[in-house]
Amino acid sequence: MRRSSEAERPLRSSLRLPLLICAVLGACGGPGAVGRSASVECAPFARALTGVPLSGAAADWWWQAEGRLRRARQPEVGSVLVFRRSGRLPDGHVAVVSRVVSARRIKVTQANWVHHRVTEDQPVIDVSGRGDWSEVRVWWAPSGEMGKTDYPTFGFIRPDRPMRRDQLVAATPWAIRTAASGR
Repeated sequence: MRRSSEAERPLRSSLRLPLLICAVLGACGGPGAVGRSASVECAPFARALTGVPLSGAAADWWWQAEGRLRRARQPEVGSVLVFRRSGRLPDGHVAVVSRVVSARRIKVTQANWVHHRVTEDQPVIDVSGRGDWSEVRVWWAPSGEMGKTDYPTFGFIRPDRPMRRDQLVAATPWAIRTAASGR
């Protein structure tokens, strides 16, 4: 058995941290991925990503959309899921549907669900009794599992021109920059 020389030991030790970082980051490709660092709020980000001409508190978007945009109870890619106000979400929340997985499962791209992060393709499940998306649970990336809290929602707002998934992915960096600049 060959012993390490003194010169090899620091090299071997210096490789441990980068290898550990690579292993950890390699595990970040799934739904537990924390996403892109961005100090933007959910409403300006969703507006920039979808072109929905609404502003103010996220929960107010539902009422602002009445008569202006189509509102629905079922998700479509590119639609905006509007969360009601609650103890945990005093201003509500909005998230953009990036995939429809099944009748009760979607994935969303959203800002600030995880503080100062834009998370992409995060799972959301419908936990409502009637299957009408009036109550959901959202993936909590820091724990690497579905959240335990049930959040009340209004439903989905459909942009005039909903985007396809590939368009949402391509537009996300631009939407982050736009929301961060306040435009």
